[in-house]
Amino acid sequence: MQVHTSIAALRGARTGAGRAVFVPTMGNLHEGHIALMREARGHADAVMASIFVNRLQFGQGEDFDRYPRTFGDDCEKLAAAGVDHLFAPDETVMYPQPQHYHLVPDPAHDSVLEGAFRPGHFRGVATVVLKLFNIVQPDVALFGKKDYQQLMVLKNMVRELALPIEVLGCDTIRAADGLALSSRNGYLSAAERAEAPRLYRQISAIAEAVRQGGRDFADFEASALGELEQHGWKPDYLTVRRRADLKTPAREDDALVVLAAARLGTTRLIDNIEI
Repeated sequence: MQVHTSIAALRGARTGAGRAVFVPTMGNLHEGHIALMREARGHADAVMASIFVNRLQFGQGEDFDRYPRTFGDDCEKLAAAGVDHLFAPDETVMYPQPQHYHLVPDPAHDSVLEGAFRPGHFRGVATVVLKLFNIVQPDVALFGKKDYQQLMVLKNMVRELALPIEVLGCDTIRAADGLALSSRNGYLSAAERAEAPRLYRQISAIAEAVRQGGRDFADFEASALGELEQHGWKPDYLTVRRRADLKTPAREDDALVVLAAARLGTTRLIDNIEI
């Protein structure tokens, strides 16, 4: 695996690489990331990844400074997974001057759920991903479905800006007890880690009720939120939405998704299940 720390070096490697698939990350890699790398191999000649902790997508008081940086271990995992090229810029490379130009997502998608609780988050995500796309110029880009709203925002960005990139979503990778793998799971204490799968159990129960024909979405949501709160969680949201636009569904709608975000101790966990 070749590691590139400058834009010029990355672009030099991209020349002649053939069809390229790109997996952007913030590092501190877990099996979910590695599954994306393995999946990537089937979509192109060259697998390209990036590691960059993007300051723009962290809000005030969030964990930018303490976000785990594990670059050496990450490189070993990426090489073992068959990644051909890693782009690992520092902030002076990605933002050599203050970033005055930002990509602003559709307010209808940026102001709900994650956007409501993390103002400016998707603006930061869209801006850095667009910049990475311009640098890497991939044919295909892979993202995990755990960040469901992010995937929707990025797919819309690519479509509306007519970028020649196919954006694919890959299924969430879970631990044996159902907990969605996340770099932030490392913040959990042992007791919190034992409690954490409850979030998945609650959204799974709602998904199953809807599959069986249930349409009392508000009642399902209220019951699940109450269960989490009784066990010490501080939920931001737990809701059933339409997959296409994350709007509140009508009773006749299908193609739904259950999405949740909640704090357990100091750790904020997100998850979702498509129905």
